[in-house]
Amino acid sequence: MIKLKLFCCLLLLAGAQLLQAQELQAKVTVLTQSLPTSVNKQRFNTLQSQLTNLLNNRKWTDDTYTAQEKIECNFLLNVTEASGEDNFKATLTIQSARPVYNSAYKSPIINFQDPNVDFKYVEYQPIEFNENNVAGNDPLSANLTATIAYYVYIILGFDYNSFAPKGGNPYFMEAQNVVNNAPESRNISGWKAFDGQRNRYWLANNAVNTRYNVFNDIVYNYYRQGMDKMYDNTTAARENILGTLMQLQTFNRENPNTMIMQFFLQSKYSELVGVFKKASPDIRSRAANILQQIDPSNADKYRAELK
Repeated sequence: MIKLKLFCCLLLLAGAQLLQAQELQAKVTVLTQSLPTSVNKQRFNTLQSQLTNLLNNRKWTDDTYTAQEKIECNFLLNVTEASGEDNFKATLTIQSARPVYNSAYKSPIINFQDPNVDFKYVEYQPIEFNENNVAGNDPLSANLTATIAYYVYIILGFDYNSFAPKGGNPYFMEAQNVVNNAPESRNISGWKAFDGQRNRYWLANNAVNTRYNVFNDIVYNYYRQGMDKMYDNTTAARENILGTLMQLQTFNRENPNTMIMQFFLQSKYSELVGVFKKASPDIRSRAANILQQIDPSNADKYRAELK
């Protein structure tokens, strides 16, 4: 009887843990091939484990996730330079995907590389994020966790937007809070407007700017009225996606050179080619013309693939 009660308790505990599963299923990779052999690289194995724990074990929202609902994402930290014993420079590549209804396909939402991640790391130092003290006691030590947390909120914002109209707004506001309270140092960049036109400041600014609210609706329509309907009615879904491209064309005309639009399109080339490659000649031609305008970096590819 005692064993049966114990077994039942364990089942209840396991069920409670499942119901409160955290939001992310994140894979972290830390690369150090560019560092000289004089640098002790063992510490970065520890850092990789600590970042994995931060991403997957911290509760980032107030919502309850099941294991099947976790957001799949990748964080690749490529450490490129060492300055002194514990100071480093890196690039951070962030990727996330979202399941498409009634299929095994995962649609990429984010595929972005941040080239300016400077940080200080001493092996086994705590890797934590406190939204009430983003800058921490040592700005350079806090910069890595602030950057990681910022992109978690960006991932959440885009993911929630893809399921509900403006559903990501609370998380974009959290990303904006990180920007407003980010660590400051002469060795840290990416958090200020004057640091460049494609950085953390501008992405969060675009995401929360009410002038660009329609962009959040476009993301929702792309997924819920387009990608999620591809299984049931491919022709109608494709036309709905073409409609979102037309909305993006108008958005770009009225708000040229916004970071958020290029950020979104950066992960979409292969998917959009797949969507329109088997469309009717008219739909394919219209899509190709719009895509060449709004995603000029891939214009030649669209022209070749959708001719």
